[in-house]
Amino acid sequence: MLSQHQLICTGTTGGLIQQAFEEEGVDVEVTRMNSGPMGGDAEIAAMVVNKQIDFCVFLIDDLSANPHEADIQMLLRQCRIHNIPIACNRYSADLMITSPLWDDEEYIPKDPQYIPFKR
Repeated sequence: MLSQHQLICTGTTGGLIQQAFEEEGVDVEVTRMNSGPMGGDAEIAAMVVNKQIDFCVFLIDDLSANPHEADIQMLLRQCRIHNIPIACNRYSADLMITSPLWDDEEYIPKDPQYIPFKR
């Protein structure tokens, strides 16, 4: 199912995904950005801001420290701000990908609406 969509990944993850597709005999193009620590997370966050990403799967190992934690948090924040669904674990990714809205041409997500909040 994923092979029917444009896939954009950080470098290392993209290589693993491409290899998994090849092992299954599936021909798919995977666009690979830089690896996460080299700015790949930031590159994808910029694509979110420019409305070039519709859905994000960013599997996080919360038990390991990441040297690029700030970039990871920026990507997660930009997805939330720009109303991009983001799955951070296998279960949430499965739920989102199998949603009937995934391939519903008539479904259009609403743009986020931010109103001033006075404290």
